[in-house]
Amino acid sequence: MTALTLKPAGAATQRADVLVVGVAKSPQGGKGPVLAPGAEAVDQAFDGKLADILHTLGVTGAEGETTKIPSPGGLKAPVVLAVGLGASPEKDEEFDPEKLRRAAGSAARALTGVKTAAFALPIAATEDLQAVAEGALLGAYAFTAYQDRGKDAKEPLAEVVLLGAKPRDKAHKAAAQRAAAVAEEINRARDLINTPPNDLTPEAFAAIATAAGKEHGLKVQVLDEEALVKGGYGGILGVGAGSANPPRLVKIAYTASKGARHLALVGKGITYDSGGISLKPAGHNETMKCDMSGAAAVFAAVVAAARLGLEVNVTGWLALAENMPSGTATRPGDVLRMYSGKTVEVLNTDAEGRLVLADAITRASEENPDAIVDVATLTGAMVLALGNRTFGIMANDDAFRAAIHEIAEEVGEQSWPMPLPADLRKGMDSPTADIANMGERMGGGLVAGLFLKEFVGEGITWAHLDIAGPAFHEGAPYGYTPKGGTGSSVRTLVRLAERTAAGELG
Repeated sequence: MTALTLKPAGAATQRADVLVVGVAKSPQGGKGPVLAPGAEAVDQAFDGKLADILHTLGVTGAEGETTKIPSPGGLKAPVVLAVGLGASPEKDEEFDPEKLRRAAGSAARALTGVKTAAFALPIAATEDLQAVAEGALLGAYAFTAYQDRGKDAKEPLAEVVLLGAKPRDKAHKAAAQRAAAVAEEINRARDLINTPPNDLTPEAFAAIATAAGKEHGLKVQVLDEEALVKGGYGGILGVGAGSANPPRLVKIAYTASKGARHLALVGKGITYDSGGISLKPAGHNETMKCDMSGAAAVFAAVVAAARLGLEVNVTGWLALAENMPSGTATRPGDVLRMYSGKTVEVLNTDAEGRLVLADAITRASEENPDAIVDVATLTGAMVLALGNRTFGIMANDDAFRAAIHEIAEEVGEQSWPMPLPADLRKGMDSPTADIANMGERMGGGLVAGLFLKEFVGEGITWAHLDIAGPAFHEGAPYGYTPKGGTGSSVRTLVRLAERTAAGELG
């Protein structure tokens, strides 16, 4: 993990391999970029001509744009990197923290192979410091566990020095510590998502959670296939029936105190999804190792809550299974008896995530938490509706749905509130069972949410995050977002836990 150090302002005297400054687009159609706050000492070393030099090089200040130039005398760093922040803020306004987070991530990605980089980006408030720190630490991420790294291989940026911070200030120290903890847990989730499915089986995932529990003082309970059979977890067992790697249900709990509010998080953990008997078409299998991204996010959020010492009890439920076709696999037309006692007619074995989540949601409901939030790469329909960068939010409580949307926007995760139209429920009526696992094709993401709602305990506030779009990024990296697993929703879940601890929800 990249190291993080706080230093007071002093770009000219800071020893580093690279000095990072921010530039923005010139307001009102002006030519060339404008320097962001924090770059004053660097500009002085260029005799006040840094913006002109960058303009000559074609720099515009567009978001994510990075340009390296040699530094002049007067600076201790031999190289200056200018990173674009996008549009300049309106008069008397500051840069949005998410812009700072993305810029820091772009800079960190551009500095692979560098040992130390000093970031002189605008830090007008504590939340800005936290955003820059998070962005840099997330941008420096690389998944190299399966690569033959020779001696000449370039490693991620080793150390981030934040200039303009106050190392002895309690608020600044706390913000930096929070940023480091959250970024490390997001990167833990990314590692899990990127791990090939032949190594990350349900059993292996459960072992990783158990080890983390011991490290961070969390209580971990693993239900193996025998315990699942004994407990009647028909949904999880039905999905895992076709695989040589049996399923698991993992409970990982952080307990702050007996009187604290209780938040239950449920994650879909399909470690590989072939579609089962309803096999996915060619071209749709290659990235299905990411179908456990919800469980990875829940796992990371619980560990982060423990590391931050939040005054809220957070229980994570990881519903782990591998969905494979075989002679023992669940067939379309089979009926499963779920942990709740309800029966489900399986019309499509590729609609498996809702089956494992249903069992886990029922089990989580038995502990009567103040709220349940499930997270899943659940439906392609949600990607069609919201694209690759935005997750959908559904809930049985409008105020709770609105609060989660607000929280997601606050921490820089794109999301959108979605309805649960009652008229779509009829499409899941089954002549054979209590409910079918499929309904109308149009509005399929909402149908999946309605299915899950059926398994939430009476009177319990619940929300469903469908992260199918942003959980796994197949394009070129941007900002702090790498190619592959992203760790989507971890920041939202951690902030939700913080606000719950502060008594701001409910």
